[in-house]
Amino acid sequence: MPIPEDVTGDEIDKDVRQELQSLPKTLAEDVARNLVMVARLIDEDPEGAYGYSKVALRLASRVAAVREAAGFAAYANQKYSEALAEFRAARRMTGSAELWPVMADCERGLGRPEKALDMAGAPEVHKLDKAGQVEMRLVAAGARRDMDQLDAAIVTLQSSELASNSIQPWTARLRYAYADALLAVGREDEAREWFAKAVEADRDGSTDASDRLAEMDGVEFVDALDEHEGEGDSADAKTTDADAEAPEVPEAKAAEAEADDSADDDLVDDEGDDEGDTEGDEQRDEQRDKD
Repeated sequence: MPIPEDVTGDEIDKDVRQELQSLPKTLAEDVARNLVMVARLIDEDPEGAYGYSKVALRLASRVAAVREAAGFAAYANQKYSEALAEFRAARRMTGSAELWPVMADCERGLGRPEKALDMAGAPEVHKLDKAGQVEMRLVAAGARRDMDQLDAAIVTLQSSELASNSIQPWTARLRYAYADALLAVGREDEAREWFAKAVEADRDGSTDASDRLAEMDGVEFVDALDEHEGEGDSADAKTTDADAEAPEVPEAKAAEAEADDSADDDLVDDEGDDEGDTEGDEQRDEQRDKD
């Protein structure tokens, strides 16, 4: 797959670059450039990212970072079985529990929420950092909702991280999930409060909390450009219709009638002049005869 010339491979994380040092230099550069493309496209163009991840996987399947990137690209395309296999391979290579939450979410994607809940209670969770533990809590709450255990999902999300006023990278998503769970059981006033709190914490637009909040308040967003174009089209249509059906202007009729009357008067005058000329000729002829 083509890679833009401005992508050098130096953009990748230093830890990943270190992993690639086990490869020949040229090969390492090729793999790095493909990994950069995966990272660049995974949000905007998941299919494109998936394609680059397959190239990197073909070049260096024994590198954990490559397996992890392939897993996330598959996950972004909802290829949960493939993603889970890649995450498991990466975990075997590194021994890290970092991927445990996303592996559990893959189980949800495969229709196995019970398995995700089992993973939420496994010893690996205690090895996660704070961000990983919050992520695991989100996955567990999602699994509860998959099983129609809505009240249990709310309880799962209630935690010290949720109650904290400190804004962390996970805060907006945690508050959003809690608001959504409250709304699912009909606790609308509380849901609105937590959507508002999610908006406060959502500095990078990772959720649509503001839209959900506006929806609850009955606010409808209209594209101003589309509205303006619609008015223009309507005006054009009205103008066209007016031109097609325009009645005759009264002033025009009056002017036309006046012109016709003037023409008739000229005609009468001309006829009168002709009659006068004929009588004068006859009198002159009679006078000549007498002479």
